[in-house]
Amino acid sequence: MMGSYSNTHLRLLSFTKLISSHINHARHDQALSVFHHIQSSLAISLDPHVFSLILKSCTAINRTQLATSIHCHVTKASFLSNPFVASALVDLYGKCVSLRLARQLFDEIPNRNVVVWNAMISLYAHSDDVDTALQLFEVMDVVPIESTFNSIIAGLAGLSNDGSVKAIEFYRKMVQLGLRPRLITLLALLPASVGVAALNLVKEIHGYAIRSGIDPHPQLCSGLVEAYGRCGCLKNSDTVFWRMREKDVVAWSSLISAYALHGEARIALEIFEKMELAGVQPDRITFLGVLKACSHAGLADEALYYFTRMYKDYGVEPNSDHYSCLVDVLSRAGRVHEAYEVIRGMPVKVTAKAWGALLGACRNYGELKLAEIAARALSEVEPDNAANYVLLAKIYAGVGRQEEAQRVIREMKERGVKTAAGSSWVVYSEL
Repeated sequence: MMGSYSNTHLRLLSFTKLISSHINHARHDQALSVFHHIQSSLAISLDPHVFSLILKSCTAINRTQLATSIHCHVTKASFLSNPFVASALVDLYGKCVSLRLARQLFDEIPNRNVVVWNAMISLYAHSDDVDTALQLFEVMDVVPIESTFNSIIAGLAGLSNDGSVKAIEFYRKMVQLGLRPRLITLLALLPASVGVAALNLVKEIHGYAIRSGIDPHPQLCSGLVEAYGRCGCLKNSDTVFWRMREKDVVAWSSLISAYALHGEARIALEIFEKMELAGVQPDRITFLGVLKACSHAGLADEALYYFTRMYKDYGVEPNSDHYSCLVDVLSRAGRVHEAYEVIRGMPVKVTAKAWGALLGACRNYGELKLAEIAARALSEVEPDNAANYVLLAKIYAGVGRQEEAQRVIREMKERGVKTAAGSSWVVYSEL
């Protein structure tokens, strides 16, 4: 009898390891096949751990019907009290069905531990409902852990207005509770530090990563390259990048964008050449950085060269952002008719950025007819942007056509379009 139990246990353990291996390598269909084989062919009673694993696969490939059957089974088997089964079910309902049903299930779960709380809070945070995530955090009846804070920090960092400041404040709260930030914490925090150009915080994250042995992680290093660049500390961006053991396309693109952002076009283009020599395949983000570098430095011919190479050499299809950059650099160089031809030939939707670049250049170079075309297009793309009306009025006034200038301003007022008040912000070093 004892031998039979031992064999059954070993077989279950073997199948569980196989399922786990499939899931860890994103082979979810294979994981479900093993699960079906166990259920249909073998007389083995499954434990809660197997169900928690299978629910992860159901979530990953959206097998809600199977998950619903598993839900009924685990409820009858009283497995819902297992926090890993419960959290996996909550996660599945939130990602594949609805947040409302996920919350309903969450409220019905007995003896919720921190894993179950984290699942529900994370769902709200990643569904752009950070307010509800924070409300749930405030009523937790268990002690939060690092992962509880991570999802909320990431959610806050993604908000506009004061989201970055709130994310940093929430991070400080985490540290005050004596919780140690992990890699995922730092990755969530970096966008917030960039959002308010908090160089001191970027340095703090970097220093902590070095002390904790997280520093060599390529995703974090790429994030630091970008963060230092956004904060204007190109020397540190450069240092982090060249110390990286493995430099992938994200790292190269981050460094190119950092130099492009601060007008160091020649250096950005030199880095791109080094990237090519290193055999790293550039992507859309890489070329966007290259085109922005050309735009900031007025390198129109170079921009056309790299724009052509995108698809010809690397098969990268340009999107509206790439076209907008090309229009911008041609417009800045006074080649407004070429810029207009690019717009006319765009196979993707023309953005307000492209028309705006052309309109601005038309004022600088006195191209009234093109200005009228651009302004007409902008009135359709973003009818509530007062800057477009004001700019066209200034172009008319600049060539002595005061009546048309007044007509544009009058039209703006009749449509109820109002100019926004100017604003500025200050970053405190305490961040």
